[in-house]
Amino acid sequence: MAFEELKAGIAMLMDEIAKRPEDAHVLQEQLREKISELKALGLPVPEDILALELALEDKPEGEG
Repeated sequence: MAFEELKAGIAMLMDEIAKRPEDAHVLQEQLREKISELKALGLPVPEDILALELALEDKPEGEG
């Protein structure tokens, strides 16, 4: 999968997390998978994506 396709997929996940904060824990796992794909391809992971992942990890489950 090309870098631009992965970035588009991540952007869609970010939108879904914003729209459905109650499902953030499920969407966070999908985000991790996309980040892993970027790393596996040796591609850079944008700082805002890493920051979002950290923010989601720090947020207690069920908190919106």
